[in-house]
Amino acid sequence: MGANNGKQCGSEGKGSSSISSDVSSSTDHTPTQAQKNVATSEDSDLSMRTLSTPSPALICPPSLIPTAFQNGRGSSTSSSSITGETVALVHSPPPSARLLPPPTLSGLGPRGCPEPPGIERLPDPCLVRIFSFLPTNQLCRCARVGRRWYHLAWDPRLWRTIRLAGDTVHVDRALRVLTRRLCQDTPNVCLLLEAVVLSGCRRLTDRGLYTIAQCCPELRRLEVAGCYNVSNEAIFDVVSLCPNLEHLDVSGCSKVTCISLTREASIKLSPLHGKQISIRYLDMTDCFVLEDEGLHTIAAHCTQLTHLYLRRCVRLTDEGLRYLVIYCGALRELSVSDCRCVSDFGLREIAKLEGRLRYLSIAHCGRVTDVGLRYVAKYCAKLRYLNARGCEGITDHGLEYLAKSCAKLKSLDIGKCPLVSDAGLECLALNCFNLKRLSLKSCESISGQGLQVVAANCFDLQMLNVQDCDVSVEALRFVKRHCRRCVIEHTNPAFC
Repeated sequence: MGANNGKQCGSEGKGSSSISSDVSSSTDHTPTQAQKNVATSEDSDLSMRTLSTPSPALICPPSLIPTAFQNGRGSSTSSSSITGETVALVHSPPPSARLLPPPTLSGLGPRGCPEPPGIERLPDPCLVRIFSFLPTNQLCRCARVGRRWYHLAWDPRLWRTIRLAGDTVHVDRALRVLTRRLCQDTPNVCLLLEAVVLSGCRRLTDRGLYTIAQCCPELRRLEVAGCYNVSNEAIFDVVSLCPNLEHLDVSGCSKVTCISLTREASIKLSPLHGKQISIRYLDMTDCFVLEDEGLHTIAAHCTQLTHLYLRRCVRLTDEGLRYLVIYCGALRELSVSDCRCVSDFGLREIAKLEGRLRYLSIAHCGRVTDVGLRYVAKYCAKLRYLNARGCEGITDHGLEYLAKSCAKLKSLDIGKCPLVSDAGLECLALNCFNLKRLSLKSCESISGQGLQVVAANCFDLQMLNVQDCDVSVEALRFVKRHCRRCVIEHTNPAFC
């Protein structure tokens, strides 16, 4: 809270307490003319000192706005009942005790003072701790309960994250009002705000991201998944003006084709500007228009990437993966699921990441065969997770290479690989003793014999998927006896 606000609220609090004591001492509860004059003058002072305090209307549909505001008894920036649009309300701090009805004898404490509700007896640190678990919209509602809650709800420690969601939210306006309020102590800058989560806010536009970029230089996390109105220009502004940004989720943003600095920032930082973007986690799932050239730009500017998810980026090819290996040598997790143009040549490039790679998803990459899997198994010995579901070219030979080279494998999905049989499972069980999750869904060549070998050697197995597999009830019971913590997903009605 700024210094000015503190003085204003302090003066208002003193006036409120004096009026409250006068009311409680009166027998007939009828205010005198002097009290009316004081109340009238104080009302005018409050009306002159209205604050831009975000209200629940920022994140609630018009139907949930309090009736007082819809009937014109509150100050509003626009008429939400007419337009049907979620709006921001501008209101004064909550009313003081002088506006409350006088306490009855049953509500008096031992000294004749009104006894507060149970939650009001909690000290400020406890209330702040409770508020820390609330989302942004609920926190704004708490600020409207009373003066004490108003000050506690705007404790800077509670505003390290802004989290909004919903199709009816006017996100651009909400961000503008919230950042303006959070910038009161440090004009035009929100130094404490570190994370903004707006996933699913379809009304978010570039204008809202411009607000974040200009006011939040310490931003570290931004999630705008499913916000399809966001374009490259807004993302460029965010990564250029927020140098500490590490986590960026733009999945489902179909207009985003690459991640780069703005031209002005590139000129200032040239020739080393490529190392200035500190993003480590990037999710571009369902960015359908992403191509190899865009991935080249991303790799050249985001050299510190450790987690990259490119699921269903259908225009990517093996050439784009080559750029990743050249610039992003620190990659630990990579997903190219449903990138149907990726083949064994792409896996050969991925294998150059060697021991740094821990997670790899190549699900439904139909051009991948044992050749590509052998490259990965040979050079990525520290691989812990592999999803190769739907890679129908993988056979027992590829599984054998994987089992012998990646002995620390913990999770494997080879569902819908019809050429994998019990022989491959046996080799897997005899080498990967730490296996915890195994999916064999729709593997037509798998039988109960292979499952029994797995259960006899992989005691830590926690999840087994054998749906649509020809497996007997006896084999499933054998697995359950040897792997007691294992959850078995199956389609055999005789086993329960």
